[in-house]
Parts: sequence; C-alpha cells; structure tokens
Amino acid sequence: MQPRHPVHLDSFDYLGQYRYSLRFCTDARRPVFATTEVVSLAWSQILRAAHEQAFQVPAYCFMPDHVHLLVEGTAPNSDLRRFVARAKQYSGYLVSRECGTRLWQRYGYERVLRVDEGSVRVARYIVENPVRAGLVERAELYPHTGSSVCSREMLFAWIGEESG
Repeated sequence: MQPRHPVHLDSFDYLGQYRYSLRFCTDARRPVFATTEVVSLAWSQILRAAHEQAFQVPAYCFMPDHVHLLVEGTAPNSDLRRFVARAKQYSGYLVSRECGTRLWQRYGYERVLRVDEGSVRVARYIVENPVRAGLVERAELYPHTGSSVCSREMLFAWIGEESG
C-alpha cells in the first residue's frame, strides 16, 4: 500500500551542495498568498531559514495556495530537511500570528535535481506557473516571483537566455 504522503529517498541524505525543486501547499489549499503582505511575511521567514541552513533560492513563486522554490545548498552541511522544517515553522508561526490561520499542509514535495538537469529549466517552470494557471498573460506581470540571489529583472533575463 502506498503512503498517503510524499516520502523521502531512502538512499539520499539531503545534505550538501545539491539543488531541489520544492512545493509547499497551504492548509486546505486556502488562497492565503493573495496579498503582498502575507507573501512578504512568509518570504522573509523562508529567507531566514535559507540563511541559517546555507541555501540560496534562485527562483520562487508564491501562488495563491502554494509556493514553488528552487533551492541550492551552498555548503557541505546544507541540510534540506532542516531547511524545510525551519522555513515552514518560521513562516507558519508568523502568518498564524498575523492572520489567525494555519499556513501549511503537513507535507510538501521535493525533487532532487540531477547533475545534468539545468536550473534554468526548473526556474522557468516555477516563474511561469501563474501563466499556466491563467492568473497573468506574461510571467513578468505576476508580482510574487523572485530570487534571493538576483533581481527580478536578472531572473527573467536568466530564464529567457536558454530556450526549452
């Protein structure tokens, strides 16, 4: 019988300089990220966890009921499990305190990127999510995307450099 939640890879320790594509859904898929204020609260705490656990976030997108992150460990001790736990704990606490509602579903989804899998393709997928969802006509028009390592303008230039 399949578990009712995503499972981690048994043969992988999630430590070190690896890249991951992450998705966290809001509790009951409520559209919590409908305002810039809530997005800013959550993003500040995700950044806090990223700094503590030695991760960069080359691309992110807050959709109304979930967030996509491309994260990269920057040190041998970068711990994805600890990063995810802290990011959800810190942001969940602050948003709960400010908005009076639980923020996250218990489980999220992660995918370890292969060595030959380009970050550009994953970043493009992440920032084009609002277009696929019909929220905007062009990804650049959606306000809740960005990066911890470069400006929005640089992010869109980077993902536009490679095609496909």
